[in-house]
Amino acid sequence: MSASVAEVPMVKVDLEDMRSFAREALLAMGCNAEEAAATSEALIYSELRFHPGQGQGVRRLVNYRKRVAEGFISIGAQFEVLKESPALALVDAHNGMGSLVGQRAMRLAIAKAKVCGIGVVVVRGGTHYGSSAVHAAEAEREGCVGVAFTNAGPEMAAWGGATPVVGTNPWAIAAPGGDGFPVVLDIALTTAGKGMMRWHEREGKPMPIDWALTPEGEETTDPTAAMAGALLGIGQYKGYGLSLMTDVMTGVLSGGGFGIEPYSNPARTDVSHTFIAFDIAWFMPVDEFRARMKRFGEMIRASRLRPGFSEVLLPGEQEHRRETQKRAAGVPLADHVFAELQALAAELGIKPLQQQ
Repeated sequence: MSASVAEVPMVKVDLEDMRSFAREALLAMGCNAEEAAATSEALIYSELRFHPGQGQGVRRLVNYRKRVAEGFISIGAQFEVLKESPALALVDAHNGMGSLVGQRAMRLAIAKAKVCGIGVVVVRGGTHYGSSAVHAAEAEREGCVGVAFTNAGPEMAAWGGATPVVGTNPWAIAAPGGDGFPVVLDIALTTAGKGMMRWHEREGKPMPIDWALTPEGEETTDPTAAMAGALLGIGQYKGYGLSLMTDVMTGVLSGGGFGIEPYSNPARTDVSHTFIAFDIAWFMPVDEFRARMKRFGEMIRASRLRPGFSEVLLPGEQEHRRETQKRAAGVPLADHVFAELQALAAELGIKPLQQQ
């Protein structure tokens, strides 16, 4: 990422204090114990691994509070399996808490994969499910290659268009690695999200010109001017095409919302997700897979470096390093995020976060 963490004021928080805070906040919002446990762990996973400007992690608690209060999220909603076969399932999440819905759906996909070699669960009637990597990693921990993707509210312009018509529609693929950490690809299909645009805005820095358009459809490096416009896809028309096809494999296929429909109705967010698990043991012993992944990593690291680069990383390696550092030294939060969480604690009547 071009934006640095150091140039935005940060506050350090103890990891276990943050974990307790997230769980207690969710319970105070009215979530049941299962929803609070799944969601708090998902938020902690994202907080440990991602750049603060990406907008994931415990800062989502403020959004969840608002969405629960406004009925965008239904507490205690039914996880209804509408149709299933040994390898497939179609689920209606009934506007349930997204992290728990994702956890249940991926666990169902894993169970099916252990029988059939592959399990696929498609969900409609969902809500924001957090980072896609959270759900892909659920499968990786069970000896599978996990895939999770979701559609989202419209933020990306079609290639050649000027108005948002498809979502960032993020993907994650997670596989056991050979170097002591999982290989995890987690990407939005836009070049960047509005979280990183806001980060540049706070730093007073221009953003790259391939991130977003103004409302008039012009390219810009001004994050403030772009905030009301449309995001641009990765690889120009390729990102738009991938986002559109993600809508096909989630919203269109499930019978749920797609394109401009997700988040358009406050009574039903209508987000759709797809979860896939490949059981590695169906193909080969997991240890053999890890050995092959180690050899693959060695091939990648042996490549000649471009000028200005000191190393080549595998997908998820940078996130693994962030997580290791934060576990050891405390979790940094931008000071404005810390202030928002302190205000949330006061609103909910729970113990506030403590600076480390």
